[in-house]
Amino acid sequence: MTKGKIIRKTLWDYFIITLGCIIYALSFSVFFNSNNLAMGGFTGLAQIINHFIPALPIGIMVFVMNVPLLFAGFKKEGLKFLLASFYAISLTSVMIDLINIFFEFRKTDTLLACIFGSILIGASLGILMLKAATTGGTELLARLLKYKIHNLSIGKVCLIIDVTVICIYAISFRKFESALYGIIAMYISSIAIDTICYGSSNGKMAYIISDKNDEIMKTLLEQGLGVTLINGNGGWSGDGKKILLCTVKKNKIAAIKKAVSEIDPQKAFVIVCEAKEVFGEGFGDYTGIGI
Repeated sequence: MTKGKIIRKTLWDYFIITLGCIIYALSFSVFFNSNNLAMGGFTGLAQIINHFIPALPIGIMVFVMNVPLLFAGFKKEGLKFLLASFYAISLTSVMIDLINIFFEFRKTDTLLACIFGSILIGASLGILMLKAATTGGTELLARLLKYKIHNLSIGKVCLIIDVTVICIYAISFRKFESALYGIIAMYISSIAIDTICYGSSNGKMAYIISDKNDEIMKTLLEQGLGVTLINGNGGWSGDGKKILLCTVKKNKIAAIKKAVSEIDPQKAFVIVCEAKEVFGEGFGDYTGIGI
């Protein structure tokens, strides 16, 4: 890759990171902070500190808490990750404080704020992850812990920390319904993150067992669908079986069902599974997201 292309790619990446930071800061200020909704992670912890010590702005507290994690993660994640995440954390922290200083948003319907706020925040975090950046907090802490404890689940660590912070928030503000809304928000946000990060790489996987597999395979190949033959044996009869494995995008699974129903509607056995991530021809390249 030429120097000019590297510069253009870097500028584009930071433009996307900036967009993600803007969405995050606005979503937090408009939907969560203005409606006193509990939020997990360092941002939620900063909300609690700000409640008891108003002189400490939320954005600055988020930045201060994240700095040690960034330097701890430098050796594991590399300079590119450090710079991108430092930029993202700094920008979101500054924007949150500036928005709170110059704008005062009206309280809206709590449920609507929870739903739309968590969707936008999840989408913003997904955008940052696509560009190898993060707003820090529990996700970065969990990633660092995983290097020490390999069997550790990042999702479980994040969930434990977030739920703990949300419960402390609810006790501090004496609004226990905030904890319930916070849990709903976490769940919706996680779906939004997965949709952004993995939405374009998921698909369906079909296993087809039939005495007419050759004919079914020919039909699928004529439709441009990839098919892999797997040798197997029937557990009851012990007879050799040919199993067709076909991985396709979701909108193509109907073509497989149609082909099987037309060729062997009585005896064909078909298993359709979700394929969360699929990489390779027709599905895109591996992005290296996550650990």
